[in-house]
Amino acid sequence: MSHHVTLMSRVDCHACERARADLERICGELGVPWDVRDVDADRELRAEYGDRVPVILVDGEEHGYWSVEEDRLRAALA
Repeated sequence: MSHHVTLMSRVDCHACERARADLERICGELGVPWDVRDVDADRELRAEYGDRVPVILVDGEEHGYWSVEEDRLRAALA
């Protein structure tokens, strides 16, 4: 089964930058495609995610927020 990870993020968010670096490393190692969406670029996303960013989605479902739990993410992507 192939997976896809999405990072819900915003500009000038230090926690988002850490999450992005973690996802780049982990998804790169596992060969899992991933992307970043700016919640401030879309009114609905901003309303849904607000101040909880970064939020990590796996296959479109919320997996976690504020930080990447590496062991848990790796298990979800296995």
